[in-house]
Amino acid sequence: MMIGNTQLGRVTAVIGATALLASAFGGSVAAQSDDPVVVCELAYYTGEFAPYGPSLTNDVAWPIENIINADPPLGRTWQFVAEDLGTAGEAQAARTCLEKHGAEIVVSIAHGYRTYRDFMMEWWQENDSPLGPSVHGGAIPGNLGGKGAEPIFRAQGLDEALGTSGSLYADSIGAENVVIFATQVEGFQLAADAAQKGAEALGIEVLARIDVPAEQPSYRAEAQRIADLAPDAVIVQAGSTESATLIKQAAEAGLSLNWIGETGWVLKEFIDTLGTEPIASQQGIGFAAFSPNTTTPAWEYYSQLWNDTADVEQFGGPEDQYHFSTYDLMVQTALAVEAAGSYNASEWAPAMFEVGDGGEVCYTYADCLALIRDGQDVDYEGITGPGTYTSGGVNAVNSSYTPFNEDGTVGEAVLLDPDTALALIDEIKTEATCDPADPPNSCEW
Repeated sequence: MMIGNTQLGRVTAVIGATALLASAFGGSVAAQSDDPVVVCELAYYTGEFAPYGPSLTNDVAWPIENIINADPPLGRTWQFVAEDLGTAGEAQAARTCLEKHGAEIVVSIAHGYRTYRDFMMEWWQENDSPLGPSVHGGAIPGNLGGKGAEPIFRAQGLDEALGTSGSLYADSIGAENVVIFATQVEGFQLAADAAQKGAEALGIEVLARIDVPAEQPSYRAEAQRIADLAPDAVIVQAGSTESATLIKQAAEAGLSLNWIGETGWVLKEFIDTLGTEPIASQQGIGFAAFSPNTTTPAWEYYSQLWNDTADVEQFGGPEDQYHFSTYDLMVQTALAVEAAGSYNASEWAPAMFEVGDGGEVCYTYADCLALIRDGQDVDYEGITGPGTYTSGGVNAVNSSYTPFNEDGTVGEAVLLDPDTALALIDEIKTEATCDPADPPNSCEW
């Protein structure tokens, strides 16, 4: 399946159809048994994450078209639409998903959630909808979500965990000091804060914290500052294009360092911008994130289907963290709908926990769905992890560092110590202050 002009044309057509449905029902599509379920992605076609947009959209659309709609939960086909948040902002894109498209599932409430949480609290209270599976919600404090009144479930853990993973890897290679480089995007800032606190907790000196605007054409001044500081490693929390630009310019200036990045580096835009020549000249280039579990039937099924049906040349292989974590999230979302017997958030949220913890172990959507329809409890074991979530709706993941080979391919992941990682996260995590404690409520962070 291609995501590009053809895919965007299809999305536009679906938007037009679902807008008519939404209009007919006063802005929210009624949950009729034979109505399609509108799944609206908060997408990134413009702004600092624009290079990711087509691939991220494909990640949401692919399991819907190739897996879920072959036998949709409760017999209702899913219709995919996308709302770009890069220009309008996340708050407006979310409102459009709900008020114009009548979305019953909104995918990827993310780091802009703070600006419209009050609106969502009211919407969930009044409508018991939408469901909130999120690929990019790691900037949201871990004590928010996971409940019917705030049904946000995150696929990739917390951004703070990604930040501390960078510090953990720096510690594992014996780094005594680091520089932390981050663009001024809330999710990256949160991860950089965690990396800084994590480094200090591990006894690593932070020589400097460099915060810069996103989407700059050059970072030569910052590269020179890093050269002057001569750190053992650089922890980078920035988009793939900005990160690659910094490393390329540092290499051109004669630097050779350990560069520890974030999940977005797995997207092909990173190597496309960096090129392969700088890799051999550096001590190490890789990203601290999480790794797939490739030892189970879940990986065997998913990876083969991806290679058979996805545009691998455009979007890369099945090992991309965005690909497999989004797949798991959407599959578990659909299974929880079937198990709950409802698209109501108050019933779906508890079912998200139930289908991933306890019952008959199963590895694919079709197998798990059959067990649920047979009246059995299931334990979905995915690729990202065991399918378990914290009480705040944060997925369990396998923390790791993945290096790049000299030809630009990704190397074998290095798993990071899980006990140290958990202890570190618990020490530095951000929690929202809420009144009352449980939603619906007002929170600050």
